[in-house]
Amino acid sequence: MREDRSTRTWLTLLLALMVAAVGAGGAALPAATALDGGPGGGRGGGPGGSSPPAAPPADTPVPAIGRAWPVGLRPSVIRGWEPPATTYGRGHRGVDLTAAPGTPVRAVAPGRVSFAARVAGRGVVSVELNGTGDPPLRTTYEPVRATAKQGAEVAAGEVIGVLEPTGSHCPASCLHWGLRRADTYLDPLSLLPPWLLGRGPSRLLPVIGVPESGARAVP
Repeated sequence: MREDRSTRTWLTLLLALMVAAVGAGGAALPAATALDGGPGGGRGGGPGGSSPPAAPPADTPVPAIGRAWPVGLRPSVIRGWEPPATTYGRGHRGVDLTAAPGTPVRAVAPGRVSFAARVAGRGVVSVELNGTGDPPLRTTYEPVRATAKQGAEVAAGEVIGVLEPTGSHCPASCLHWGLRRADTYLDPLSLLPPWLLGRGPSRLLPVIGVPESGARAVP
């Protein structure tokens, strides 16, 4: 009798250990990936570390907070935004605006200059836009010789640099203007409200010298 009880106890303990092992490391649990912060992820997420804030969905509407075009009053769009089908696919990750070399380049909305340096021989300026979430929206301008310093707060319409004569991928001189949230590229024109995209808001002008409707002219 005593041997039977010992055998049952041993079998019960063995079964419990097997169940615990499956729950802790079985195939039913997802393995860590680089994107989740595992080896090669570059996002922290290690023991004791805090996970980065999750980016809003890619289809989150972009707020129309722009108050100025980057160049000119209403520049021509040489080439529009063409989102790639895949992360590394072909496309156009921004818009190209016609502008002459030396044209002042302005921040389209208030924010902080997060980058102002040269990349592959051309000047690049990036501005993180205030009040656009975490991670924030970030506009980029190139090829631009920066006049604003990295870390500086800039207002909408403030000059952040001048267009360089070389470094553009356009047939003629142009500014490449981009918009990103984390690693997702977005259409920068969506930052501009209708009154900036169009010809401007309608204005009511004073009517002088025109008789009111139904009134008769006095002979």
